[in-house]
Amino acid sequence: MRICAIIPAYQAERNVGDVTREALRVNGLDGAVVVDDGSSDRTAERARAAGATVLIHPENQGKGAALRTGMEFALAAGFDVAITIDADGQHPPEEARRLVEADADPEALVLGIRDLASAGAPRANQISNRISNFFLSLFAGRPFADTQCGLRRYPLRTTLSLGARDDGYAFEAEILLRAVAAGVRIVEVPIRVIYPPEDERLTHFDSVRDPARIVGRVVATLALTRGLRHVPAAPTPSPAPRRSAVAS
Repeated sequence: MRICAIIPAYQAERNVGDVTREALRVNGLDGAVVVDDGSSDRTAERARAAGATVLIHPENQGKGAALRTGMEFALAAGFDVAITIDADGQHPPEEARRLVEADADPEALVLGIRDLASAGAPRANQISNRISNFFLSLFAGRPFADTQCGLRRYPLRTTLSLGARDDGYAFEAEILLRAVAAGVRIVEVPIRVIYPPEDERLTHFDSVRDPARIVGRVVATLALTRGLRHVPAAPTPSPAPRRSAVAS
């Protein structure tokens, strides 16, 4: 199976180059795709210089939209699986190897699991993660240890066929819900995470607003589909990149 890294990035010029270079050194990864989600800084320039294929959203659309764009492009480029890595440097790219080696099944969805307390994550982040974990586990009918970790391994065609709609941070939670409904094999793997000093952190995640939106998206998905067991899978998409993204 061919595996690439997908790195959604917004105003990430400080870290995206290093993250890309380290990802390209990981054994088992055959390329890196950075989706610049409407940045006004040098995110695209730094990513391109580091060796990534860069897709550009002219305007900021949200993390979910960036992931979807990257997945559609990667599938069209002949990749079977993608490892998603956040551009802020909190996930050491070498941890991607754990996900690559976690399960031989190319159709498995592999989730990175962080120990936020040991990593020194802000208290608000720990609380918001617990809330999201509780509600998503409740609605999915199975426990999840970390529903917000951005380091994941996705089977591309299967993931896109699930038809997740959210363009923001709730995209990742919605994917989990739909994957459970579709009977996708889900594997959880402990990973290391780094939280730099507060004045050095780069994050666009709001620990109050975004968890509330995640729960809202989960509830909306259940309401629209009349329950988890009836979450519909969208038709398998044709492998073509989004028109709103420009590759370079």
